[in-house]
Parts: sequence; structure tokens; C-alpha cells
Amino acid sequence: MSEETKKEEQQGKNARRKKKGMKTSYAEMSFLEHLEELRWHIIRSVLAISVFAIAAFIMKDFIFSTVILSPRTPDFWTNRMFFQLAEWAGTDALKINQTPLELISIKIAGQFMTHIWVSIIAGLILASPVVFYEFWRFIKPALYDNEKKYASGAVFFTSVLFGIGILFGYYLIVPLSVHFLGTYNVSGEVTNQINLRSYIGSVTSISLASGVVFLLPVFSFFLSKVGILTPQFMKTYRKHAYVVMLLLSAVITPPDVFSQIMVCIPLVFLYEIGIIISRRVVKKREKEMDEI
Repeated sequence: MSEETKKEEQQGKNARRKKKGMKTSYAEMSFLEHLEELRWHIIRSVLAISVFAIAAFIMKDFIFSTVILSPRTPDFWTNRMFFQLAEWAGTDALKINQTPLELISIKIAGQFMTHIWVSIIAGLILASPVVFYEFWRFIKPALYDNEKKYASGAVFFTSVLFGIGILFGYYLIVPLSVHFLGTYNVSGEVTNQINLRSYIGSVTSISLASGVVFLLPVFSFFLSKVGILTPQFMKTYRKHAYVVMLLLSAVITPPDVFSQIMVCIPLVFLYEIGIIISRRVVKKREKEMDEI
């Protein structure tokens, strides 16, 4: 193929992209230019995370006493709600974390390194809207005008779902996990001495995992947009998905039926929302294909 032919083809592509709303300059960018653009988005995201991490490091008392260590105490909101529910139901089975879990640090620099690690995690969570926004800014120029309109609010809904997922994990799964795992013993001769890093690792991993799981509708949207996922596929394998969600609930919660059901219900709800979103995306794409 001659250079003149290639040039004509590129001009034709640019004309079609311009007609559909895509920026011609973005379409003409080389691979290295795309990498350079991505690098600056990553730099801005890291800067935002660093700023919030420094703020979290300074607010040590609030981050640890009020947020991280609170689920292990009887005064925590979830523990109080379960206590009232247990009183109403006339059972002691739901009275969780009534004795504060004692924590130890076994390394000389353990508490300081934990302080740094928690600050980074807090910075990541607080800066997540900025990170989502930077990611959206990177992919937005590659979209057509109708796709931009259809995906408007993506940053907002992604941030909201991620935040709700973290709160769900923090207020429901974490207290149940702390109570079960902190009081479980294989023998009365063995005393539980919970390491601070182990406790905080469980709290953060459970909360972040819940945040990612709650992004299921967002994943459904983008996978359906690129043609990987269809509503028919999600309906066909709905029962299989329910089994996977039940297993996932068993992994991120204590091994009791009540906790698994409490976690599995919102996962099923999110899966059904994902089917609705996938159906709308597919219908929209088919309509656009018919108009061409």
C-alpha cells in the first residue's frame, strides 16, 4: 500500500471520526503519545492520593480511634443495633463485640509502619473520585459524542457505588468478622492475642473488597458496551452467578449462614441491576446499528 493511499485512508477515518464526534487529534496520537497522556493522569491521581494520605496521617486519632478500631467495641453503631435486635428477639446470639478485642503490636516499628500503611489506604479511598475522574478523562476523547452522552455521570455513579460498598463492608461485614474470628478458638488452652497489623489488614481488605464488588453494575455497563457481555448471557448463567456470589459471601464473611445471607442479598440485587444495564446498552447499540 502506497503512502498516498494510506494518507487517503487516514483522512477518511478522521472524517468519519469527526462526523461521529471523536477528536481527530486524539485519533492521530501515536502509542507513545497515549502513554505520555496516561502517565500524567496517573501522576495527578498519585498526587491526590498523597494529599489525602498526608491528611489522614495527621488526623491519626480520628482515623484509628474513631474509624479503624471502633468496630471492635460495644459502642460501635452496628454492635449497638445488633444488641437491640438481640434484646427484641430474646437471644444472645446476635450480641456481638460486647467485650472489646485486645490488640498487640509485636514489632518495634509495627505501630509506625501501620500508621503509614493505613494513611495510604485512607488516601486511596478518599481520593477514589479523583482517580475515577482521571481515568474517565483518559478514555473520554476516544468516545463518540453519543457515547459520551450515554456514559455521562460515570464518575459520579462509580464513586457512589464504591463508597456505598466500602460503607457496607465496614458497617456490616467487618463487625461480624471481628466478632467471629476474634472470639473463635480451637481449645480453651489457647489464648487469642490479635496482632494490630492482622486486625487492620482484615478491616481494610474486607472494606475494599466490598467496594470493588459494588462496582458490578459499572463492569456490566462497560463489558456490554464493548460487546463482551450480553443480557442473554447473564440470564442464562444467573443460577451459576448466584452460586459464585454465595461462595464469595462465604469467603469475605464469617462462616455462618446469617452473615452470608446479609452479604449475598445486595450482591444478587446488583447482579439484577447489571442485567438491566446490559439490556439497555445492547438495545442502544442495536438501534445505532439500524440507523447506519
